[in-house]
Amino acid sequence: MHTPHDPYVRVRDAREHNLKGVDVDVPRDVVAVFTGVSGSGKSSLAFGTIYAEAQRRYFESVAPYARRLIQQAGAPKVGEITGLPPAVSLEQRRAAPTSRSSVGTVTNLSNSLRMLFSRAGDYPPGGARLDSDAFSPNTAAGACPECHGLGRVHRTTEELLVPDPSLSIREGAIAAWPGAWQGKNLRDVLDALGYDVDRPWRELPAGQREWILFTDEQPVVTVHPVREAGRIQRPYQGTYMSARRYVMKTFSESRSATLRAKAERFLTSAPCPVCGGGRLRPEALAVTVGGRSIAELAALPLAKLPALLPTGDETARVLTADLTARIAPVVELGLGYLSLDRPAPTLSAGELQRLRLATQLRSGLFGVVYVLDEPSAGLHPADTEALLTVLERLKAAGNSVFVVEHHLAVMRGADWIVDVGPRAGEHGGRVLYSGPVAGLAEVTESATARHLFDRSPAPAREVREPRGVLTVGPVTRHNLRGVSADFPLGVLTAVTGVSGSGKSTLIGGITPELPGVGRLVSVDQKPIGRTPRSNLATYTGLFDVVRKVFAATDAARERGYGVGRFSFNVPGGRCETCQGEGFVGVELLFLPSTYAPCPDCGGARYNPGTLEVTYRGRNIAEVLDLTVEGAAGFFADTPAAARSLGALLDVGLGYLRLGQPATELSGGEAQRIKLASELQRGRRGHTLYLLDEPTTGLHPADVEVLMRQLHGLVDAGHTVVVVEHDMTVVAGADWVIDLGPGGGDAPKRAPRCSNHPPAAPRTDSDRADCTG
Repeated sequence: MHTPHDPYVRVRDAREHNLKGVDVDVPRDVVAVFTGVSGSGKSSLAFGTIYAEAQRRYFESVAPYARRLIQQAGAPKVGEITGLPPAVSLEQRRAAPTSRSSVGTVTNLSNSLRMLFSRAGDYPPGGARLDSDAFSPNTAAGACPECHGLGRVHRTTEELLVPDPSLSIREGAIAAWPGAWQGKNLRDVLDALGYDVDRPWRELPAGQREWILFTDEQPVVTVHPVREAGRIQRPYQGTYMSARRYVMKTFSESRSATLRAKAERFLTSAPCPVCGGGRLRPEALAVTVGGRSIAELAALPLAKLPALLPTGDETARVLTADLTARIAPVVELGLGYLSLDRPAPTLSAGELQRLRLATQLRSGLFGVVYVLDEPSAGLHPADTEALLTVLERLKAAGNSVFVVEHHLAVMRGADWIVDVGPRAGEHGGRVLYSGPVAGLAEVTESATARHLFDRSPAPAREVREPRGVLTVGPVTRHNLRGVSADFPLGVLTAVTGVSGSGKSTLIGGITPELPGVGRLVSVDQKPIGRTPRSNLATYTGLFDVVRKVFAATDAARERGYGVGRFSFNVPGGRCETCQGEGFVGVELLFLPSTYAPCPDCGGARYNPGTLEVTYRGRNIAEVLDLTVEGAAGFFADTPAAARSLGALLDVGLGYLRLGQPATELSGGEAQRIKLASELQRGRRGHTLYLLDEPTTGLHPADVEVLMRQLHGLVDAGHTVVVVEHDMTVVAGADWVIDLGPGGGDAPKRAPRCSNHPPAAPRTDSDRADCTG
């Protein structure tokens, strides 16, 4: 029998994802770390069960009408949870914020600064008082009318749009136009308008060239396509769009990063001539505080801002005190190098989460459970102490702090540890230990215990010698000012430095155009797909192989089934009731929407005719339900499948199901799938692999697996560059480039580089070989 004052959160029979009927008791008012190898089920327990149940209970107290307007998660699969306070979740949202989102908007500090300028700013003589909205570049009242509050204007020129004027329009002179049918359509429309599309561009009259590239007109004309044998092509109404209009529209509206990047190649960017990059109307920029405009203060590092704020009259004192108090936790979390105007898309997931954590410190809540998702992500070991201090402050305020974490220093600083495992997927889902940290040392099957308590030195390894040098820079972007570095080729290089020292910005200067790069492959942690239709098999190309295998069976040939029949993404073989989803959504109005297996296919995603075709006793739905481990044996004699599956096993993903939706994968899993996709390709010639914090979301045991693969790539003749804070990765590198000494605009030294293991002394001659 549990009393109302039960000091434990007690979870009984948790079955979310791979959890196997877990029972666990976690004390309240402590810092508790949930850990385990990637895919073991720790996030399913902390977020999918404990936080999801707390959220569900809260929403039950909300008016039914309001509940219909809230995106609710479904009820977790759990028998019972008692002693559960309200919960606040701070996850690492990987969705990219918009370009208008900034450090100031994420933390709400911009609102306080705008209020200070509105109420306590120094106005020019005769200047009218402005509302706080007039100091925001994201409102119609404040945004500069020329650049619409972006601070920069993008323009294009004939030289950018037409790099080779000896070509005709039909030959592709206008490089900025899209390819395939869209480009052909624009050429056909121009032809129908009477322009000579077969004459070299440079021979066209200047007036025609100007209109074709820059007109804002969009004439509509009837296009008569050239008839091709075997194809019926009817006349259609085509609309013309100039090259400039197409590029600007793509750059500003496309959600595709690839299309935006292509459009950006045809644009020049410069500070707005009207606001000078300040993003605001002149009347707002004319108001000052301490002699500086709001744009000038927003561009300063947060650590410097409090000293420049006024303490004049009572209004200024109150607003300054509030702003200073809000800035303090941001600086305490090691983010004082950020400025208010720093765009949110340029921040790492760890930086974004710590900014949200800083705002919680100001909220004054107590008696709640904070559920945090790897707050140490992207944090240099030098900054970890500050994070632990913040977690202790949340606890001291009367809260419980449940942290999903792999960082050993955070584990050692916790009061309680919950270790889930022993391995991933179906081999995990059990709580191996729940108790004080020291007690985990006795759990022999725990992979965490081996790393947490093993103090033996790393084995000695022979350091590789570079076979060339790649010079990057000078880079002037964000907080880097003309920094250059020499990256050695043919070795594993670790780029280190405190948070905000400019590591990611520096490696952003590595492009395919640089001499010595060859093929460039960037392996990041972005999702491999945004819908359940994208999965492990489709991303790696394994699904194509599987479908060919089924299409080649006697049963499929007799029925005339081709490869397309075995896809759940197109009509034909899929179940049309659920359209290949495998489940149907049921709207319950003010209750969370629920999802049930499709009544016709039972979750198989295919229609009965498709499921009647089997290969070695399994239909296609049953094959997609196999784990990578199981499929490796099943397809052992199919070379194309065996190669893909072998690469996935090599990066430690044997526990994932072939049909596992992309939406269920962690960032670390997505990154390793991308790495496996690269490993399975026949590698011809030199490739440079670029990885930005590849250990984020990885347990130390998984880091060992990752390092084996990276060393294998280097041994095969390639170059690997990793931005990393994990000191075991840095210690295992051949070469280290260290940026610093501080973050933000702290004075930057040229990168320190060494071809010795990091523990070894560095000499001036070492640095001279590689310092840019």
